[in-house]
Amino acid sequence: MSAATGRSDFSHLLPTNWKKQVASWLDEDTPSFDYGGFVVGETEQTAALYCKAKGVLAGVPFFDEVFAQLGCRVEWLAREGDEIDPKGGRVEVARVYGRARHLLLGERPALNMLARASGVATRARALRAIKDQHNWHGVIAATRKTTPGFRIVEKYATLVGGVDTHRMDLSSMIMLKDNHIWATGSITNAVKQARSVGGFALKIEVECRSEAEADEAIQAGADVIMLDNFDGPGIRAAAKSLKDRWRGKHSFLIEGSGGLTESNVAPYFCPDIDILSFGSITQSVPHIDFSLKVIQKK
Repeated sequence: MSAATGRSDFSHLLPTNWKKQVASWLDEDTPSFDYGGFVVGETEQTAALYCKAKGVLAGVPFFDEVFAQLGCRVEWLAREGDEIDPKGGRVEVARVYGRARHLLLGERPALNMLARASGVATRARALRAIKDQHNWHGVIAATRKTTPGFRIVEKYATLVGGVDTHRMDLSSMIMLKDNHIWATGSITNAVKQARSVGGFALKIEVECRSEAEADEAIQAGADVIMLDNFDGPGIRAAAKSLKDRWRGKHSFLIEGSGGLTESNVAPYFCPDIDILSFGSITQSVPHIDFSLKVIQKK
């Protein structure tokens, strides 16, 4: 956590390969000649970054790295995690300094990333606010429904927005869904196989469609029970029943998932549910509009 801002610096979480991913964005956008860059040349210029829609600013280290790889410098006027409200206009949130063609080389990859990351963070922040309003003490989590090649940015943005990332990838936790169960013949078989290779270090989560399936998963030693596609009243009843029945016998968490959104989540808040996961945090998210404009010299 930064002593200056009182906020966690999530950039410290980023893996060693993240700068290579930023480089790949630049490679994708200019695979051959930079015709526009030829037009503008290498005069030193300053560009203003404007936010033009209400949202949470997220993706700052990725934005910085795009321009760092092009020899440019970014000076921020807002902090990551700030809620920006241009009130129908636009708000300047940063300035970028560098050679004209380098500013334009970085413009679109940086803006595309910032728009999506900020959209994810904005959705996450809204869900966190709903959870707090209902005084629910469980965990709001994203899912693995992320954009291929862009997961690190989207998972990062969920943290900026104030919710849990859930598992990062297939190696982070063992989640056994319907296809795993059908392929192995039973929940018990699937959990046994998973435990034989995951050992003590990895949690096992099992997707269940009924209390009977949940009971089998708990008996087999699952750590997390996902009650999938239950409605609000249904999941509240099932969660209470399972917690009461297994109290003092097995320890486990209950997760609710399946079609959850900002508008329908309220009935799912209850003391017996530990986690609610949302594909909607990273899917169908409105992007936050940003633009980068070279400041004309007088």
